[in-house]
Amino acid sequence: MSAWPVWLLGLGFGLLYLPTFYDLSHTTWASDEQGHGPIILAVSYWLAYRKRHELMALPATPRPWLGTPIFLFALLLYVFGRSQSVIAFEVGSQIFLWIGLLLMFRGWAAVKLLWFPLFFLLFMAPLPNALVAALTAPLKTAVSTVAEAVLYGMGYPVARTGAMLNIGQYQLFVADACAGLNSMFTLEALGLLYMNLMNYKSVARNVALAVCIVPISFCANVIRVMVLVLVTYHFGDAAGQGFVHGFAGILLFLVALTLMLLVDYPLGRLFPERKRAVS
Repeated sequence: MSAWPVWLLGLGFGLLYLPTFYDLSHTTWASDEQGHGPIILAVSYWLAYRKRHELMALPATPRPWLGTPIFLFALLLYVFGRSQSVIAFEVGSQIFLWIGLLLMFRGWAAVKLLWFPLFFLLFMAPLPNALVAALTAPLKTAVSTVAEAVLYGMGYPVARTGAMLNIGQYQLFVADACAGLNSMFTLEALGLLYMNLMNYKSVARNVALAVCIVPISFCANVIRVMVLVLVTYHFGDAAGQGFVHGFAGILLFLVALTLMLLVDYPLGRLFPERKRAVS
């Protein structure tokens, strides 16, 4: 197969989306809440790249009658999102763009092969502000309540007012980035990536682990807040707001991954993978 169509597609994609990614890098992706965006983008295309040999090995059964309308819809979605500054439409249009192209040139088998990298791109699009605003406040309150209860049980002089934690002479406000919906959304993406890389065949195990990621994300957020509170209490406000505050973001993912592994082990015993019979 000639390489020029691939280069042509890459050029067209770059002309469309490189300005979008550039704008995102200076706005949405520069924030703590959406800093995972470029990682999601890179991982999605890396996952698709891993499937390149399988994709080329598939028999070509083009469906242009279905792929062309989806491709045109993707372009319209992009134009609307770009012109009206609706970033979710602008970014999400690439999913429909690739689905349309795959159907036009390779068929349904190609879409099925690359379904997860395409689905994973959804986590790159920013969540609607209305949804974030509606769910972030109760999430922060819940995280603050649990963190206060645990710290108080450990003997620390801590009290809570809404999402504000008072410990000793310090007051710490639980920010959106520390315990909001966006961090749970990012951790859900991490869990789904973990399941895809592990390539589990048991549907029950995958579903159970996906459901467990929600409380795992909550617990990881609680531990992150507790660490920041304890560092501030023992070493001062400068320590809590300095390097440790940035490192707490990494700690969030490490804790979530550790909890995920701890939950995954008993799930593996409960829903064992079926071994293929050797003929």
